Amino acid sequence: MFEEVTTPRDLIGLARQRRAASWRAEADVLAIAYEWAIAHPAGEDGWNAAAFHHPLGDEPISGDGTPEVAASCVAELGAALGVSTDAAKKLIGHAIEMVHRLPRVWRRVQAGEVPVWRARLVAEATIHRDPALSPEAMAWIDAQVAPFLEKIGRAQMERILAQAIELYGLAAQEPPRDEDNDGRYVHIHTPIGPFAGSMRIEAEVSNADGHDLTQALAAGAAALKAGGSTASLDVRRSVALGELARQQTSLDLAGAEAEGDDGGEGSAGTVAGTADGSMQRKARRVDLHLHFSAEVQPDGTTGINPIGFLENGQKLALLSQVQSWINDSHTDVRILPVIDLNTQLSTSRYEPTDRIRRQVMLRDRTCVFPWCTRPARSCDLDHVEPFDHDAAAEGRPQPGPTATDNLAALCRSHHRLKTHTGWRLTSPASGVFEWTSPHGQRFRRDRHGTSDLTDGDESVHAVGQLCPT
Repeated sequence: MFEEVTTPRDLIGLARQRRAASWRAEADVLAIAYEWAIAHPAGEDGWNAAAFHHPLGDEPISGDGTPEVAASCVAELGAALGVSTDAAKKLIGHAIEMVHRLPRVWRRVQAGEVPVWRARLVAEATIHRDPALSPEAMAWIDAQVAPFLEKIGRAQMERILAQAIELYGLAAQEPPRDEDNDGRYVHIHTPIGPFAGSMRIEAEVSNADGHDLTQALAAGAAALKAGGSTASLDVRRSVALGELARQQTSLDLAGAEAEGDDGGEGSAGTVAGTADGSMQRKARRVDLHLHFSAEVQPDGTTGINPIGFLENGQKLALLSQVQSWINDSHTDVRILPVIDLNTQLSTSRYEPTDRIRRQVMLRDRTCVFPWCTRPARSCDLDHVEPFDHDAAAEGRPQPGPTATDNLAALCRSHHRLKTHTGWRLTSPASGVFEWTSPHGQRFRRDRHGTSDLTDGDESVHAVGQLCPT
């Protein structure tokens, strides 16, 4: 590759050539995404339009006034590019946004003058802006951003958007602040990094609640120090906050059931009587799904790997962390039976048993569609070969048994894709799934990730790797 490179100047020149070729290739992929989208329009009234699905409603993939795209076409492009269906939706949405609402930005990208990622940053910001940007505001933003696209960052983009909203009178009138709408919130942030050692909590509370919480944490930190803790004040306050959550001492609701609206698994705390007749809330049970594997140690004995996998948040966890959770007197520990993933389980019913469901979820870990990463615990269990509900009554063998080797974890969108479109799924072995797309692409999905079998290419793409056991 570098035979003709003889001087540092030649090496710099080669780097510039490769950068230009990379920008050109990315711009071509963006143009292909747009042409693919235009070739697959949504039906009348947008009944099958691609969208991002959220609990509070659907969100379009591109801005107001842009063409809608058939949802069924997105997975084919995503599979070809080796990305998830949601990532393909973003790519298509950004391409449509640029062509129809940011034409100056689009021209600079297609001329190879700027990297695609900078243009996509602008498109992402304009698509999901609230309030929605009018055509006049979009034209102004396009004119402001395009000449300086190689210098635009997130902070500057936010300032330009805010200026456009002010210039064109798009600012929504803020509702009056009252007792139920005064800016209070609590955010529990997903841990960043490979290990699930800690989480960040951010909140704004009323003065009264803040004062009470401060006093409770100070008292808890003091009690820990009196008990012999040598940790810093910040650490002791953090531990005291966890104790408040478990014991509900200072914040006891005395008989009220916990709302449980945080979306996590677990059962609400219950209320029990104490010796003096007062009410005390028991600790809430939270289910953490942990996986630790046994392995042969250097001395030939079998031991537990000190690093395991925590399904909640898709993080790694240390065995020492789990031991500290168990040693906590307020932790409700529940150990489920070990399930051998190599055992074939089955039932004559259509609905899988709880044991079969757990086994398939543990085996698949995520939705088994190519490059999808949605956790299996939130997926449907689909019969690879359809279950025949009339087979037993008519005395015929069941062609699609409810058995380990005939079940696959599929998220709802890919379940619908398999059922209602031309995607075909087979399972040559338990936990191994082979997909064929409507346009003839072939993929294998197993515990190691996604392999592209189209034209004999069986290389495993790193983006499709599953988390380690």
